[in-house]
Amino acid sequence: MMNTIRSKQIIAISAVLLLIAFLFTRDIKGLVKPKEETTGVPAASQLTSSANAINLAAVSTAAKNSINANIAAEITALENTYNSASGEEKTNAAKVLADKWDDVEQSVPSALYLEIIANDNKTLNNWLAAGGKFMKAFDTTQDSLISPALLEKANAAYTNAVSLDSTNLEAKTGLGITIVNGMGAPMSGIAMLLEVVKKDPANIRANMSLGTFAIKSGQFDKAIIRFKDIIAMKPSPDAYFYLATAHENLGQNEEAVAAYLNSKKLAANPTLSAFIDKKVAELKNKN
Repeated sequence: MMNTIRSKQIIAISAVLLLIAFLFTRDIKGLVKPKEETTGVPAASQLTSSANAINLAAVSTAAKNSINANIAAEITALENTYNSASGEEKTNAAKVLADKWDDVEQSVPSALYLEIIANDNKTLNNWLAAGGKFMKAFDTTQDSLISPALLEKANAAYTNAVSLDSTNLEAKTGLGITIVNGMGAPMSGIAMLLEVVKKDPANIRANMSLGTFAIKSGQFDKAIIRFKDIIAMKPSPDAYFYLATAHENLGQNEEAVAAYLNSKKLAANPTLSAFIDKKVAELKNKN
């Protein structure tokens, strides 16, 4: 029995790794990454010690090296304005930089400026904005050195948001997701997300997190129910892909094929299409 469970978990992890290798594009967002596997999540103590891993100046330099030179020069000029400003002008300059970095899809520096704004003006919306951007950076970064720090900062931002309004579902959802990803005992994060879904059954973000956790923990039956509910509310290529993964792990190949093809149809992504075509052929040969 244990070998069967372990085998299913290995299949799930393999599917997730393949998903990252082939499908992590701008068209498919929020998919599980290797760092999210239950066996590879950093301990809370490791995360706490990583807070200083992100240096704004270093992050900015690296980001500017990856974007258009003219835009990088424009950002440098905005940074000079920010560095010479004070008080409300400095906060406003930080907002301009956060937006500019977001425009060029550089989530890490954008999140750091939003954090500065939130620390200057500690409002619920400011902390939610910072937390959301740190989670986006965490989801998309390929830098394992700063990834734990991004999660920690997201957790801190959402913690501050919850302290301002303990009934805010966006804050509780974000906090629950950071806990599930390593900022505390996973089950406490699951309990928080379940509470959110109880109050707001149509909360896609909370439901997606619960569904992916079910897959990672080998609870494929629960994952299928969760992703079918999500699809009924808002069909998406990643929800269909996770549904297919859960069906495949249970040996339900026909259902898996149907879900994979729906994922392919909605995404309309060449990389995803090629992978799914291969996956579908493999599953059909098993029948």
